[in-house]
Amino acid sequence: MNWIKKIFQNSPRSPQSEDSARDPQQSNAYDLIGGEPVIRALAHQFYLQMQQQGRAIELLSIHTAPITESEQKLFEFLSGWLGGPGLFEKKYGHPALRARHMPFEIDEEMRDQWLFCMKQAIEIEISHPEHQAAIYQAISTLADHMRNQ
Repeated sequence: MNWIKKIFQNSPRSPQSEDSARDPQQSNAYDLIGGEPVIRALAHQFYLQMQQQGRAIELLSIHTAPITESEQKLFEFLSGWLGGPGLFEKKYGHPALRARHMPFEIDEEMRDQWLFCMKQAIEIEISHPEHQAAIYQAISTLADHMRNQ
Protein backbone atom coordinates (compact mmCIF):
# COMPACT_ATOMS: atom_id res chain seq x y z
CA MET A 1 0.00 0.00 0.00
CA ASN A 2 3.00 2.32 0.12
CA TRP A 3 2.48 3.44 -3.49
CA ILE A 4 -0.95 4.90 -2.83
CA LYS A 5 -0.03 6.20 0.61
CA LYS A 6 2.70 8.32 -0.97
CA ILE A 7 0.34 9.62 -3.65
CA PHE A 8 -2.32 10.70 -1.16
CA GLN A 9 -0.10 11.61 1.82
CA ASN A 10 -0.41 15.36 1.29
CA SER A 11 -4.20 15.34 1.03
CA PRO A 12 -6.26 16.15 4.11
CA ARG A 13 -7.59 13.07 5.85
CA SER A 14 -11.30 12.43 5.59
CA PRO A 15 -13.20 10.85 8.46
CA GLN A 16 -12.15 7.25 8.69
CA SER A 17 -14.47 4.40 7.88
CA GLU A 18 -16.23 2.95 10.88
CA ASP A 19 -15.12 -0.56 9.89
CA SER A 20 -12.75 -1.77 12.60
CA ALA A 21 -10.93 -3.97 10.07
CA ARG A 22 -9.35 -0.82 8.67
CA ASP A 23 -5.59 -0.50 9.10
CA PRO A 24 -4.97 3.13 10.14
CA GLN A 25 -1.43 2.96 8.72
CA GLN A 26 -2.71 2.43 5.18
CA SER A 27 -3.42 5.06 2.58
CA ASN A 28 -6.35 7.37 3.05
CA ALA A 29 -7.27 7.09 -0.65
CA TYR A 30 -10.26 4.97 0.31
CA ASP A 31 -11.69 7.82 2.38
CA LEU A 32 -10.63 10.61 0.04
CA ILE A 33 -12.47 9.22 -2.95
CA GLY A 34 -15.63 8.53 -0.97
CA GLY A 35 -15.22 5.18 0.75
CA GLU A 36 -17.45 2.17 0.22
CA PRO A 37 -20.15 3.82 -1.93
CA VAL A 38 -17.62 5.08 -4.48
CA ILE A 39 -15.61 1.85 -4.51
CA ARG A 40 -18.81 -0.16 -5.03
CA ALA A 41 -19.90 2.21 -7.81
CA LEU A 42 -16.45 1.95 -9.41
CA ALA A 43 -16.62 -1.85 -9.53
CA HIS A 44 -20.16 -1.72 -10.91
CA GLN A 45 -19.25 0.86 -13.53
CA PHE A 46 -16.21 -1.18 -14.60
CA TYR A 47 -18.37 -4.20 -15.42
CA LEU A 48 -21.02 -2.01 -16.99
CA GLN A 49 -18.36 -0.54 -19.29
CA MET A 50 -17.11 -4.02 -20.12
CA GLN A 51 -20.62 -5.03 -21.18
CA GLN A 52 -21.36 -1.85 -23.12
CA GLN A 53 -18.08 -1.23 -24.92
CA GLY A 54 -17.60 -3.31 -28.05
CA ARG A 55 -13.89 -2.79 -27.62
CA ALA A 56 -13.97 -5.08 -24.56
CA ILE A 57 -15.72 -8.07 -26.13
CA GLU A 58 -12.75 -10.43 -25.65
CA LEU A 59 -12.41 -9.36 -22.04
CA LEU A 60 -16.11 -9.91 -21.41
CA SER A 61 -15.93 -13.37 -22.99
CA ILE A 62 -13.48 -14.70 -20.38
CA HIS A 63 -15.81 -13.77 -17.53
CA THR A 64 -17.72 -17.03 -17.25
CA ALA A 65 -18.93 -16.54 -13.67
CA PRO A 66 -21.96 -14.32 -13.22
CA ILE A 67 -20.88 -10.69 -13.60
CA THR A 68 -22.33 -9.91 -10.17
CA GLU A 69 -19.83 -12.32 -8.56
CA SER A 70 -16.91 -10.78 -10.44
CA GLU A 71 -18.14 -7.30 -9.56
CA GLN A 72 -18.34 -8.17 -5.86
CA LYS A 73 -14.81 -9.59 -5.88
CA LEU A 74 -13.48 -6.48 -7.62
CA PHE A 75 -15.21 -4.29 -5.03
CA GLU A 76 -13.71 -6.34 -2.20
CA PHE A 77 -10.25 -6.22 -3.74
CA LEU A 78 -10.37 -2.47 -4.47
CA SER A 79 -11.56 -1.77 -0.93
CA GLY A 80 -8.35 -3.11 0.58
CA TRP A 81 -6.10 -2.04 -2.29
CA LEU A 82 -7.17 1.58 -1.82
CA GLY A 83 -6.59 1.49 1.93
CA GLY A 84 -10.01 0.49 3.22
CA PRO A 85 -11.17 -2.72 4.85
CA GLY A 86 -9.42 -5.84 3.53
CA LEU A 87 -12.64 -7.55 2.49
CA PHE A 88 -11.07 -9.72 -0.21
CA GLU A 89 -8.33 -10.97 2.09
CA LYS A 90 -10.83 -11.88 4.79
CA LYS A 91 -12.83 -14.01 2.36
CA TYR A 92 -10.21 -15.46 0.04
CA GLY A 93 -6.79 -14.86 1.58
CA HIS A 94 -3.97 -12.95 -0.05
CA PRO A 95 -5.03 -11.66 -3.48
CA ALA A 96 -2.05 -13.24 -5.31
CA LEU A 97 -3.46 -11.57 -8.42
CA ARG A 98 -0.91 -12.84 -10.90
CA ALA A 99 -1.42 -16.45 -9.79
CA ARG A 100 -5.21 -16.07 -9.84
CA HIS A 101 -5.07 -14.74 -13.40
CA MET A 102 -2.63 -17.34 -14.80
CA PRO A 103 -5.41 -19.54 -16.25
CA PHE A 104 -6.30 -16.67 -18.59
CA GLU A 105 -4.26 -15.54 -21.56
CA ILE A 106 -3.53 -11.93 -20.76
CA ASP A 107 -1.59 -10.15 -23.46
CA GLU A 108 -1.21 -6.44 -24.18
CA GLU A 109 -4.57 -6.30 -25.95
CA MET A 110 -6.43 -7.93 -23.05
CA ARG A 111 -4.65 -5.61 -20.59
CA ASP A 112 -5.60 -2.63 -22.74
CA GLN A 113 -9.26 -3.69 -22.86
CA TRP A 114 -9.26 -4.00 -19.06
CA LEU A 115 -7.59 -0.62 -18.64
CA PHE A 116 -9.97 1.00 -21.10
CA CYS A 117 -12.97 -0.12 -19.04
CA MET A 118 -11.31 0.83 -15.76
CA LYS A 119 -10.36 4.28 -17.07
CA GLN A 120 -13.95 4.91 -18.11
CA ALA A 121 -15.19 3.78 -14.69
CA ILE A 122 -12.63 5.91 -12.84
CA GLU A 123 -13.55 9.00 -14.83
CA ILE A 124 -17.26 8.46 -14.17
CA GLU A 125 -17.12 7.53 -10.49
CA ILE A 126 -14.16 9.43 -8.99
CA SER A 127 -14.75 13.15 -8.89
CA HIS A 128 -11.31 14.75 -8.43
CA PRO A 129 -9.02 14.67 -11.49
CA GLU A 130 -5.87 14.30 -9.37
CA HIS A 131 -7.36 11.24 -7.67
CA GLN A 132 -8.42 9.83 -11.04
CA ALA A 133 -4.89 10.22 -12.39
CA ALA A 134 -3.19 8.74 -9.32
CA ILE A 135 -5.45 5.70 -9.18
CA TYR A 136 -5.29 5.12 -12.93
CA GLN A 137 -1.49 5.31 -12.87
CA ALA A 138 -1.28 2.78 -10.04
CA ILE A 139 -3.88 0.42 -11.51
CA SER A 140 -2.09 0.57 -14.88
CA THR A 141 1.06 -0.76 -13.26
CA LEU A 142 -0.94 -3.52 -11.61
CA ALA A 143 -2.70 -4.41 -14.89
CA ASP A 144 0.60 -4.61 -16.73
CA HIS A 145 1.89 -7.00 -14.08
CA MET A 146 -1.00 -9.37 -14.90
CA ARG A 147 0.25 -9.97 -18.45
CA ASN A 148 1.38 -13.54 -19.00
CA GLN A 149 1.64 -13.60 -22.81
